[in-house]
Amino acid sequence: MARGSVESHLFSRVLLPLPWSVRMRIAFGAAKGLAFLHEAEKPVIYRDFKTSNILLDPDYNAKLSDFGLAKDGPVGDKSHVSTRIMGTYGYAAPEYIMTGHLTPRSDVYSFGVVLLELLTGRKSLDKARPLREQNLTDWALPILKEKKKLLNIVDPRLSGDYPVKGVHKAAMLAYHCLNRNPKARPLMRDIVDSLEPLQETEALDVPSPFQPAAAAEVAE
Repeated sequence: MARGSVESHLFSRVLLPLPWSVRMRIAFGAAKGLAFLHEAEKPVIYRDFKTSNILLDPDYNAKLSDFGLAKDGPVGDKSHVSTRIMGTYGYAAPEYIMTGHLTPRSDVYSFGVVLLELLTGRKSLDKARPLREQNLTDWALPILKEKKKLLNIVDPRLSGDYPVKGVHKAAMLAYHCLNRNPKARPLMRDIVDSLEPLQETEALDVPSPFQPAAAAEVAE
């Protein structure tokens, strides 16, 4: 894929920061991909949804990659599939880590983590940060509902260039996706519907590949 992974863009010190509109386009495209898997004739649980597995085409459209951990979802009257616990710590749903019970809502939790990363510009796990801030979900979850505090955790690299209402809506969506009760999380189709109004219809202001100043620093 022409632009590599979301991870390489979101946490790069060389590339220009992804604009808010592009972040919402990525979230929308990835959500549609998960919804497609969950609603297939034989449902599929992706199981390893994370920024490094979301690849971008030249127009920053998101494509899901690496289906190595994907699992057939429950069918009939089954509520879950039981499986060996695999995936990536920091993205995996808590009930899956504790029980090995896998459902489509496990992917929804992982989507919430990625949405939080797009919102804050922080990694799901970052040992370089202060102890209380190392686990992104634990640190940010209580703040997502507080409108006055929320803007303090938005990615500072956006320099305030984002719609405040859009940030609030994205934050509340992430909050619901990260509910510890899997049954209380929205379906991926509902998430797609929630993200659609956050898409900008005009041409996206996509960043050029390199930030000249940063590139010069690297060259030195």
